Amino acid sequence: MSSDVSAPADPNPSPHSSEDAAFGTIASILQAETGIELTKGKRGLAISRLSRRLRDLGVRDLNAYCDLLSGPKGAAELQEMILLLTTNVTRFFREPHHFDALRSAILPDLMEKARAGAKVRIWSAGCSSGEEAFSLAMTILDAFPEAASWDVRILATDIDRNVIDVGRRGRFRISEEEKLAHPVLEDFTERVTGDNHEVCKVVRSMVQFGCLNLQHPWPMQGKFDVVLCRNVVIYFSQETQQRLWPRFANVMQDGGHLIIGHSERVTGPAVKRFKPAGVTYYELSA
Repeated sequence: MSSDVSAPADPNPSPHSSEDAAFGTIASILQAETGIELTKGKRGLAISRLSRRLRDLGVRDLNAYCDLLSGPKGAAELQEMILLLTTNVTRFFREPHHFDALRSAILPDLMEKARAGAKVRIWSAGCSSGEEAFSLAMTILDAFPEAASWDVRILATDIDRNVIDVGRRGRFRISEEEKLAHPVLEDFTERVTGDNHEVCKVVRSMVQFGCLNLQHPWPMQGKFDVVLCRNVVIYFSQETQQRLWPRFANVMQDGGHLIIGHSERVTGPAVKRFKPAGVTYYELSA
């Protein structure tokens, strides 16, 4: 027997289903704004990070927090949420094979270009607190000390303004083990106190820091010889990744190099533009 009478709504919905819906809303907002895919497996970590923020704001639960995000103060709070939910993991000379490839296979031609008076531009996209960008500058100066007087510059960008401020200050904790593993750190940093070190002036002069959301328009006018975007797109959906690769190609010089993380691969239409040149780095075809 059929009926056209709808079942009544549950007067006591499960708090878990309500929280699930709120988490889904937050995940959708985060992905739309940053490209970061907040999967159900990351729910516990995300809620843990947001819990203190909710307490500080006096917000009772995730549903009320979603109301805040959609209200008049939502734009400002969105930026705070992004800071809480983005991951910043980095260290000097992370994935050292990339810096070996730069030194042996990429930099010689670029330094010839710089020596002839042309500019050389490198972009560290998703630079976190700056160790990657400074590692690039140290690699260049260690192999080509005269590069300090050439037009060689590194742009370091990240969505998180807090880590950008750390990079601009140029002070880091560097252990003796790190210096033993990467002796160049001894040459280009100065001890302040204990394990606290400051990156030397010549290295800092080569790096410019700025906040940038990779999902938003990019203000850069010139093109880059090398782009590093390592261990960033693993947090993006496949669809978002495939939109990003062509954008990198469009801001790169022909023959330029794209360097990505060890677990990342260029996929989608951009495969036709990037040919593998080594372990997780690519050359842009003309």
